[in-house]
Amino acid sequence: MGTVANYASLSCRLQLKLPALRITCSSEVVVSRGQVLEQVDKELAKGDDKAALSLVKHSQGKPGGLQCFGAARQVPQRLYTLDELKLNQIETSSLLSPVDATLGSIERNLQLAAVLGGFASWNVLRLSSQQILYLSLGLLFLWTLDSVSFSGGVGSLVIDTIGHTFSQKYHNRVIQHEAGHFLIAYLVGILPKGYTLSSLEALKKEGSLNVQAGTAFVDFEFLEETLNRFSCIALAGVATEYLLYGVAEGGLADINKLDMLLQSLGFTQKKADSQVRWSVLNTVLLLRRHKLARAKLAEAMSMGKSVGACLGIIEDTIDISDI
Repeated sequence: MGTVANYASLSCRLQLKLPALRITCSSEVVVSRGQVLEQVDKELAKGDDKAALSLVKHSQGKPGGLQCFGAARQVPQRLYTLDELKLNQIETSSLLSPVDATLGSIERNLQLAAVLGGFASWNVLRLSSQQILYLSLGLLFLWTLDSVSFSGGVGSLVIDTIGHTFSQKYHNRVIQHEAGHFLIAYLVGILPKGYTLSSLEALKKEGSLNVQAGTAFVDFEFLEETLNRFSCIALAGVATEYLLYGVAEGGLADINKLDMLLQSLGFTQKKADSQVRWSVLNTVLLLRRHKLARAKLAEAMSMGKSVGACLGIIEDTIDISDI
């Protein structure tokens, strides 16, 4: 993390509470970027999102403070045509229609293995037709229970765990996807407060089967923020996959959420297309400009680094003059 000092001038009558500091007399207080981010981690660990965001905003833009939060240079918002996106080497068909080939293949293989296992059990154990019927009904009951009670969470957990265990490509793709969400959120001014990289990790942290891998954000002010920020954050994962692999596989849920939001706001198809195209162009250009920061961030997230440590990597990697 950065070590350059952050200076705050304080008058005799002003009492300002900073991390581990309470100043009541005129002085110049030195608070390093590392101290700020360490305190951000502590506040997030306590669940005090408001205090964490306040610390970030207090340090925002000050000499030696956090320079990148909400400081992204963005493209002008207007209606961009598909040809304009193509001129920027963006094929929306490869970005906005993700199909998870890896997990789809794993699911099909599991189904095939179940069928073959059933035939093998029938031949080895010499099960009667009635026993096979009871076994089939039992499996159908478990599948229905998972679908109704856990929204398919058990099945998703099994498939996702197998994917992370046996497919390095899938494992890396998920990390890069979430790093894209994390980086773009911070650059447009939304503070990440945590992340998980697998359904199993999400289960351990959240204690729920309905929570999958993803990045969470400080959202108590989110409704007051612009739609533009949400759109860019939602598309950051698929945009990252597109830039790295030429096509996005994960992120269909992100796109569906954005579609539902635009529909709930009463957007016409033309207005929705305009919003999505601008968001795609803006997000892709930001990710291209800061690909080194995204790569270092992904590496840190793969190691389970704290939110504060991840923010420090972004700050240390990006030159404010290039943001």
